[in-house]
Amino acid sequence: MSAAVVVRRGDRSDRAFIGDLGRRSAATSISAVRTARYDDVLTAFDRLVDFVFDREHAALIAEENGEPVGFLLLLFDIPDEVTLTEQAFVAYTAVEPHARGRGIGAALLDEAEGLARAVGRRYLTLMVTEENAPARALYDGAGFVTERRMLTKPL
Repeated sequence: MSAAVVVRRGDRSDRAFIGDLGRRSAATSISAVRTARYDDVLTAFDRLVDFVFDREHAALIAEENGEPVGFLLLLFDIPDEVTLTEQAFVAYTAVEPHARGRGIGAALLDEAEGLARAVGRRYLTLMVTEENAPARALYDGAGFVTERRMLTKPL
């Protein structure tokens, strides 16, 4: 990671950056199993951002030399759906294409983990599309393990 990278808590003024970068990276969430209209994927992302900002959350913004280059949206009030265990849930993460591979995603995850621990959560959870190899490598390197798998059968 570059020494010039700083992760800070975001606020509503960062919503335009989050919306722009998230919409530009939304296609990475499309699974090879499902066909999807790009406009529907953008609508789903916009709905996710609205959902996050209406709940107990943290928006983390990574900046490099004072410019935003990535974000992570973290929810604190969504328990595990099977055990109802409290957790911090990473709702979305994105890094600008020109800034990838420089440790920005890892810095965002580290900050999210620190926030989760600070509020007493014992688990940091997220979902990732099977085909998103760079993200999966990042999460593997950060110590995430597979807990469940979502299986889909095309009909």
